[in-house]
Amino acid sequence: MVAMLEFPKWLSPEIIPGLPFRWYGLMYLIAFGVTWLLFKRESKRLGAPWTEDEAANFFIWGIVGILLGGRLAGTLIYEPTNYYWIKPWYIFWPFDESGTFVGFQGMSYHGGFVGLIVATLIWCKVHKWNWFDWADLIAVSAPLGYTFGRLGNFINGELWGKVSTAPWAMVFPNAERFSAKEQWVQEIARKVGIRIVSMNDMVNLPRHPSQLYEALLEGIVLWLILWFFVRPRRSFRGEGVAAYSLGYGIARFFVEYFREPDSGLGYILALGDPDAPMALFVSPFNFSMGQILSFIMIIGALIFLFYAKKHFKIEPGEPIFIDASRAGGEVNAAQARKGGGASRASGSGNARSTKYDASSARKLRKKIKSGGER
Repeated sequence: MVAMLEFPKWLSPEIIPGLPFRWYGLMYLIAFGVTWLLFKRESKRLGAPWTEDEAANFFIWGIVGILLGGRLAGTLIYEPTNYYWIKPWYIFWPFDESGTFVGFQGMSYHGGFVGLIVATLIWCKVHKWNWFDWADLIAVSAPLGYTFGRLGNFINGELWGKVSTAPWAMVFPNAERFSAKEQWVQEIARKVGIRIVSMNDMVNLPRHPSQLYEALLEGIVLWLILWFFVRPRRSFRGEGVAAYSLGYGIARFFVEYFREPDSGLGYILALGDPDAPMALFVSPFNFSMGQILSFIMIIGALIFLFYAKKHFKIEPGEPIFIDASRAGGEVNAAQARKGGGASRASGSGNARSTKYDASSARKLRKKIKSGGER
């Protein structure tokens, strides 16, 4: 009896065979679309002072930051041959040296995360907005969209997990094969019911579908926590950012134990068994690049969490948005005519009033800028 799953043969990376349109790129578009819709909904609920055009402009900057940061880190950090360091012009060129269209294969989440922060910080600085007011809303909206990015990895049959004998383990057609001469390969093949004919065989063993683990934990579960528990109880600016960064870092660090380290990099820090096959889980003290970056993310999130909780606290009666004065009385009048996004926010768990005048909001903004927010 074969105790494993086969990768679905009807799944292909290309939407239409022969054309350069891939499911992975479409999943990115869906991810951005889902995040945009959730961001708009939360902005409306809280009566955010920005217009839809301003929000769209902010999103465009954020998307560009994600793509630039993700591509730069994916090619310059995760590519083991230093190809892109030698020929950096190919980083943003979708054709290989023979002229074949290959797209932009190789994106790093952590690079995209940094790119998003840098791009949106610049935008907020230029347009004189408080970054945390925007970033907290993005943070609670993004994980559900991120789910689709990992589904794109699964459809591509890439970033597979470590070898496993679990009944849901899956054989990926393009995964690395192992020599039947290895004792551990023979043992796993016997357990899952793969017949080895010759010691010269190269065996494709079942693996954890780690892309789906990431879609579930880093996407759906994290979004549920942020959307239903963190979002309604925002008590300080930066709370959404801190909660997202901490939650993602923990989820990614855990899932990396089931995901095979990137080819050519291996374990960055092998405190367990340094000679263990990368395709097997042998020691919890062998750490991949993804775990190192996620650990840094966790530490940074914890430091920021304690700092922001002390310095960026939202007091009762204080406007939810620092930059509310930009819209002045026009926003309040519009909210009153519609029943008010601010009143809906109060009824949804924000136990504070968002009714204020432009003068008091400006004074509050100056007070905050001269104090803890730097």
